[in-house]
Amino acid sequence: MIEKTIKIEGMTCASCAKAVERAAKKLDGVSEASVNFATEKLTVKFDGSKISLIELENAIEKAGYNAVNEESSKYFKIEGMTCASCAKAVERAVEKIDGVNEASVNFATEKLNVAFDSSKVRISDIKKSVERAGYKIIDEEVTVDTDKVKKEEEMRALWKRFVISAVFTIPLLIVAMGPMIGLKLPEIIDPKTNAVNFAILQIILATPVVMVGNKFFKVGFKTLVKGSPNMDSLIAIGTSASYLYSVFGVYKILIGNHHYTHNLYFESAGVILTLITLGKYLESVTKGKTSEAIKKLMGLAPKTATIIKNHIEEIVPIDDVEVGDVIIVKPGEKLPVDGEVVEGSTSIDESMLTGESIPVEKNVGSKVIGASINKAGFIKYKATKVGKDTALAQIVKLVEEAQGSKAPIAKMADVISGYFVPVVIVLAIISALAWYFSGQTGTFALTIFISVLVIACPCSLGLATPTAIMVGTGKGAEYGVLIKSGEALETAHKIKTIVFDKTGTITEGKPKVTDIVTVQGIDENYLLQLAASSEKGSEHPLGEAIVKAAEEKNLEIKKVEGFKAIPGQGIQVVIDGKQILLGNRKLMEESNISLDNLEETSNRLANEGKTPMYASVNGKINGIVAVADTVKASSKKAIEKLHKMGIEVAMITGDNKRTAEAIAKQVGIDVILAEVLPQDKASEVKKLQGMGKKVAMVGDGINDAPALAQADVGIAIGSGTDVAIESADIVLMRSDLMDVPTAIDLSKKTIKNIKENLFWAFGYNTLGIPIAMGIWYIFGGKLLDPMIAGAAMSFSSVSVLLNALRLKGFKPLN
Repeated sequence: MIEKTIKIEGMTCASCAKAVERAAKKLDGVSEASVNFATEKLTVKFDGSKISLIELENAIEKAGYNAVNEESSKYFKIEGMTCASCAKAVERAVEKIDGVNEASVNFATEKLNVAFDSSKVRISDIKKSVERAGYKIIDEEVTVDTDKVKKEEEMRALWKRFVISAVFTIPLLIVAMGPMIGLKLPEIIDPKTNAVNFAILQIILATPVVMVGNKFFKVGFKTLVKGSPNMDSLIAIGTSASYLYSVFGVYKILIGNHHYTHNLYFESAGVILTLITLGKYLESVTKGKTSEAIKKLMGLAPKTATIIKNHIEEIVPIDDVEVGDVIIVKPGEKLPVDGEVVEGSTSIDESMLTGESIPVEKNVGSKVIGASINKAGFIKYKATKVGKDTALAQIVKLVEEAQGSKAPIAKMADVISGYFVPVVIVLAIISALAWYFSGQTGTFALTIFISVLVIACPCSLGLATPTAIMVGTGKGAEYGVLIKSGEALETAHKIKTIVFDKTGTITEGKPKVTDIVTVQGIDENYLLQLAASSEKGSEHPLGEAIVKAAEEKNLEIKKVEGFKAIPGQGIQVVIDGKQILLGNRKLMEESNISLDNLEETSNRLANEGKTPMYASVNGKINGIVAVADTVKASSKKAIEKLHKMGIEVAMITGDNKRTAEAIAKQVGIDVILAEVLPQDKASEVKKLQGMGKKVAMVGDGINDAPALAQADVGIAIGSGTDVAIESADIVLMRSDLMDVPTAIDLSKKTIKNIKENLFWAFGYNTLGIPIAMGIWYIFGGKLLDPMIAGAAMSFSSVSVLLNALRLKGFKPLN
């Protein structure tokens, strides 16, 4: 299966989004299609052997919309061209690259413009291709963010349309409505004395507004003909009816029927188009603000890097940095890509990615992240990840995917918006005909028809969910909480039980040897030496602590034979011909090794929160090496916050029950799941789910991955393994457990915001349509003017967007 994200142009409301989804889902080979109206993107999964991307794009275009493949566009300065045929040679060389959609060389300016799929093509590929053709790209490069430029152009065009519309609409409104409110017009255009001039001036003022708003008619009637009417269809039908009826009125006035001066509706068409254009402009401005998180993240990376090439410092564009390059970073500079320090030491501010305000000390061998800031020292580091593989690029990708995803709560709105516009058109026709046949005038019926169409546009319905998700996930990223999907964001607010892994999650994951207890005749250093030699090949944190303790005492690490790891129990090795067992009580019991008089000591150590590691030589117990892992400073506070939120907290660990109980007592855990083997963690989560609980799992290791995937919401600690992060729904970048209640709180506030938006959108249409149909008029109220309907419709969309932007004020729990 291939997954693609395609930019869709021409959508104006939620009905359009539904039409695009329907067009894509109809195709054989498409398994999934989801449109995010706020980001104007279609995410589609399809079988490449059954359908091509071009066929998919064609189907979308047949439905009345433009499918634009997400591509990058860059300009390069070319050196070495001497004639037009050189320009053609460069174009041909670049166009041969798979993923390049277009290459165009301007010989006069010596510039190459390339449109390409950035997921397939790297800048270095283009440069190599040009060099192979005999020319050179010099480092004068202008990057064009096509999506951003298009958005800005769209905003400028909408503002221009609004200004032109307003210039003609304001005098039109004064001329048309003036006499009704007692305003005296000049005699030359007074409807009582000069009805013809009065009518002709209105048609002269209204026509430019209709022409400037022609996009509403083009799109509206096109989608109507194709059987998937949208918001523009409602506006197009309503304002066309108003304008054409008024043109008919002008004709009647010209042939002498001056009574029609009371039946001109030019001002309704003009005001509706002007107000909706203003609403669209405000909508585009506010929609731009919802994706600020992505823009901020993308702006973090520096544009250049200083690398060492042939023992010489050279400043190169960041796109030219390759894995293995040695990069120099001076105090105050940003790190261009991810890497590992090879020389020097410093402290680095990683707050822009992790949310952690305290600078992190870095020495030779330390991992560093691109876009972080070097605070004090001078370092050299080797690039390990560049381009789309850097931590920053991965975060941007995660946030983009989350912002483009749908929450389950959005499905209801999607279904309704799919049927909404056709139903509204039917309601408008039925209500207009009902009033007409009940004895009202054609003008009255037309007013009803136009008002119903205009007030019912479902823009707010389509914006309610995606805008809140965009702001919510963006705000999370700002504080180092990466929520990977709309579904995870929604599910998180329903969590009733959170299961924490112990080591590295509740505790620091950096244990230390605290006690060495031996049987009579065994030297403490000898026991530690045996234990450290046994654990030298192990990567378990407890084993590392034992090795470190032996190294601190300068004990010799002996040669080990026949290393065997026993999952969830310990290890078995041979040293100097002796069989050594090192592990927990279970290992000793299964090997039929008596603990002799160490039982009481073992219990005491466990009650103190220490993990006793038993060591036996040739089937006889020799002693205990106790290791303790310190609890993270934030663990207790985070668990207290979760309790206040009404969430039950469980801890899962492979440790014995006594040790687990000691740790649980320190931090206030409700449920203890001790002596759980790594492979059984997922089944323990499943058991809790079987009790009808919504369960979140918080972990950091490879052995946590199945449990993270099994949980309703998997939360990975950012300092953990790639596998754990990949399996999780939420990633905590700064490894602070206080971010767990923050993630839950952000979910609750975002879902509350979505519900407010949906309530407003549904409530508005539920109340607005009956009023527009004349229900209020039946009970002695006034008839809804189409102009007021237009203003109300625009206000509903903007109010939903403004409500979503309130989430920008979200602050993490302290």
